[in-house]
Formats: sequence, C-alpha cells, structure tokens
Amino acid sequence: MAERRLDRNALPRHVAIIMDGNGRWAEAQGLTRVEGHRHGLESVRAVVRAGNELGLDVMTLYAFSEQNWNRPKQEVEELMRLLAHYLDTEIEEVDRNGIRVRAIGRLDRLLPDLQRKIASAVERTRDNREMDLVFAISYGGRGEIVDAAKRLMRDAEDGKADAEHLDEKIFSAYLYEPELPDPDLLIRTGGESRVSNFLLWQMAYTEIFVTDVRWPDFRKATLVEALIDYQGRERRFGLTSAQVRS
Repeated sequence: MAERRLDRNALPRHVAIIMDGNGRWAEAQGLTRVEGHRHGLESVRAVVRAGNELGLDVMTLYAFSEQNWNRPKQEVEELMRLLAHYLDTEIEEVDRNGIRVRAIGRLDRLLPDLQRKIASAVERTRDNREMDLVFAISYGGRGEIVDAAKRLMRDAEDGKADAEHLDEKIFSAYLYEPELPDPDLLIRTGGESRVSNFLLWQMAYTEIFVTDVRWPDFRKATLVEALIDYQGRERRFGLTSAQVRS
C-alpha cells in the first residue's frame, strides 16, 4: 500500500490543487460538462477528508477563477450552486473535524446569498486548528497582486507605508491571506502543465506535480502519490545541493 511509504514527519505544510478535467471527463463519459462538475464535487469531499486525515496544515482548492466568469452562463450558475451545496451539506463535518474554512478572491462578484454562506462558514470554523481549507473563488493571481498594490498605495497616501522601506515581506502582508505559508506543493489534475493564474506570488518555489488523472477521478490514492513524489525531491531555494545537505 502506497500510503505506508509516506513519511508523516516530512509532509508539505501547504498543498494547493488546480482541480482540472471535469469537462473532459464528462465528455469521455458521454455526459454534459455540468455533470462533470457534479462528479467533481465528490472529489472535493474525498480530498478534504484525506488531507485532514494525513495531517496537512493547509489545503487550497482553485474552485473558480476570474477567467471562469467568461464560461457559458449555465455552467457558471451550476458551479456557483455546487459551491453553495458543498457549504450547506459539508460544513457540519468540516467543523467537526476541526477544519477552518477561508476564501480568497474577488468575492464581491458573487451573488449575495453565496457571499453570506461563505462568510457563515468562515465565522463558524474560525477557531478550528486541524487544517486550513482555502477556497480560491473568483480568484486570479494577477488580480490578487493588483489588489495588494492598491491597498499598499492607499496606505502610502495615508502615510502608513513608504517606498524606501518596501520589501517582499511588507508587500506580502497586503495579499489576501498573508499569514498562510506559501504552497510547498501544487497538484494539477487533468494533465495540463500550466499554473493558470493561480497563487502567482506565493508559488515562487513551489514544487509542481502534474497528473493525468482528471478531477472527478481524483481520490486519496493520487494525493498520496503526489506527496510521496514531493518527499523524493530536493528543495534548494536557489542554493546548491551541497549547501542544502550541510
């Protein structure tokens, strides 16, 4: 069993996932894209449970990008309904398991009812400490950086920040969830090899694992496979191997 090869003392703190392949999975099954997203919701349930069971600190799921607003209206509406359904049906288990819900993105673009459901889930779970579950919704990495720059500029106008003292640490404090660690591992399902405007600032040194498994088929076994692959890598952060070993 692959899980026996996993070193629980060397897990990545933060795993981010691009949940890709719902549409292609559905087409291969002779189903509509909407059906693909519905089946993908089962994978969300499974991977959240698995991440918590394995002992991950943070899991960020790319649920809906800013570019996804350009998809057909029916598909967008179904994705929003599925997110609301997840919050309605899973929040009790999520809370019971000590998982803290967070959300990043331009949430003001969401319908008010969905905004309220997200806010309620965040508030209900705010004191939980087992795992942070972050939903990136109406999210874009470039948009996050622009929003951070706007907040920084407003502080500069108010005399709370100045260009001479600006560095990466100070700028990072203006991101959506600055206290979370950067992702150690990015998993992308569906076989595509790109980051798709996801956590661009935070992924400077993130390890990337691409699997051909499409999101509706993603389960704990593939998550474990990605974690084992991660544990076999040497993270140098710009240093040489000799420096890392010493």
